[in-house]
Order: sequence, then C-alpha cells, then structure tokens
Amino acid sequence: MNITIKTTLKPPASAINSDNWVYRGRRLTNRIMIGLSMAALIFGLFWLCWILLVLLIKGGSAISLSLLTESTPPPGQAGGLLNAILGSLVMVGMGTLIGTPIGILAGTYLAEYGQRGWLAPATRFLNDVLLSAPSIVIGLFIYAVYVSQVGHYSGWAGAFALAILVIPVVVRTTDNMLMLVPNGLREACFALGCPKWRMIVMVCYRAARSGIITGVLLAVARVAGETAPLLFTALNNQFMSFDMNKPLANLPVVIFQFAASPFKDWNTLAWAGATLITLAVLVLNIIARNLFRKH
Repeated sequence: MNITIKTTLKPPASAINSDNWVYRGRRLTNRIMIGLSMAALIFGLFWLCWILLVLLIKGGSAISLSLLTESTPPPGQAGGLLNAILGSLVMVGMGTLIGTPIGILAGTYLAEYGQRGWLAPATRFLNDVLLSAPSIVIGLFIYAVYVSQVGHYSGWAGAFALAILVIPVVVRTTDNMLMLVPNGLREACFALGCPKWRMIVMVCYRAARSGIITGVLLAVARVAGETAPLLFTALNNQFMSFDMNKPLANLPVVIFQFAASPFKDWNTLAWAGATLITLAVLVLNIIARNLFRKH
C-alpha cells in the first residue's frame, strides 16, 4: 500500500513582510506621482483659464459688428479690424496652399520611399529642427533672401514665411499617418499588379486622410497667430488692400502695434483682435482633435 503525504511549504515571515513593504512602497510612489501629475495639470489649466478669462473680459466687450465691417481707424475715431482680418486670411491661405503640397509630398517620400539610406533619417532630423525653430528666425531668413532683394515689404514675403512654418508640421503628420497604414494593404495592391504611385494615392492617402487633414489644421492654427515673421516680411497697412506685392495688413501685427500704443481706443481694438485670434485658434484645434479622434 502506497501512502502519499502532502506537505505545504509556507514562506518565512520575513519574506511576507518584505513583500508587504515592497507593495506599500510602490503604492506610495504611485500616489505621489499621481498627485504631482494632478498638481501639474491644475497648474497649467489655471493659467490657461486665467488667460482666456482676461481675454473674454477685456476683449469680449469690444467685439461688435463694426469690428468685422470697418477698417483700422486713426487715433480717436471708431473703426474695426476688417482689413487686418482679411489680410491675415489671405496670407495664411496662401502660406497653407504653398506649404501643404510640399509637406505632403515630403512626408510621402519619408514614409513610402525612404526606408533605406541616409537621406530619410537626415531629413527627419532637419525637419524636427525646423519644427522647433523660432519663428523670428524664419522671418529674418525671408527678409534676407526676398525682402532685401526686391527692396520692399509685401504680402508674398509674409506668405512665404508662413509656408515655411507650415511645411514641418505637415511633413511630420503625413509621415506618421502613412507609417500607421497597415502593410497588408500595400501588399494586397502589389499582388493585384497596382503601381506604387497608384497604391499611395488610392489606398494610403485614403487611409491616412483624416490624420493628414488634422496636421494641416494644426499647421494653420500655429501660423495664424505668428507675429515675428510678419514684422520682417509683410509689415502692416492701415488701408484695405489685396495687393500681395505691397505691405499687407494682418491681425497679429495690428495687435502688436495697437497694444503698445498710448491710445485707449487702439488698446481696446488690440484686446478684441487678440480675443478673435485666440478663439479662432481654439476652434481649429478642437476641430482637428475631434476629427482625428473620430477616425
């Protein structure tokens, strides 16, 4: 007859205490990090809400129909910001039209053709440098290569400066979105005999469409409030003008000049313009985030 004896080995008490101390230490560390993260979140939201509240209080009261229908006035007279708003729309639109195709094509090369070699990694590095470069450097560059050559400020110079700021954002977004497209889709197209350029246009672009559009909207939101590059390129114009070969009125520079002036009516218009441009950028960011999240 076989007799089986089952024995249960219990860990020593020192091991149990050691595990409890490790668990308690990890739980304490987790609580500390969560507390620090929440404090940082509250700190950032506090300043954001404060800025928005000040803008709404000082600039919201100045927003009216005349602000959107009248041009910038001389000191002591009533007026609006129509010429500055339209000038900003023209330059931002032209900068987006110039920079977006270049950014999409460059991002397409990096994602679809740059898997091997040194050119794609070097381009990504230089694009990251350009993405984080101060905008005033871009303005000085356009001033040196264009404004100083033609001898005058112009809307085209401002559009070129904004286009350079648009390009790295679109390049990064297009590259990342195309890299997320499953390789199975590409292999299926190749198996059907589809050329690579048609596969990119008909399959990859459609799959990454929402992400690319999001990148373009984020680029527009970034350049809409840039002041430094426009000071060296488009400067400003007190009158309504759509001539891109001459200085063109724009909202950021008008805000800068009116905020620094000693006239209270100009200060009020500066607050109103700051409120308009902040709300526009906020709306563009919300649209971009929701579009990316939806798809």
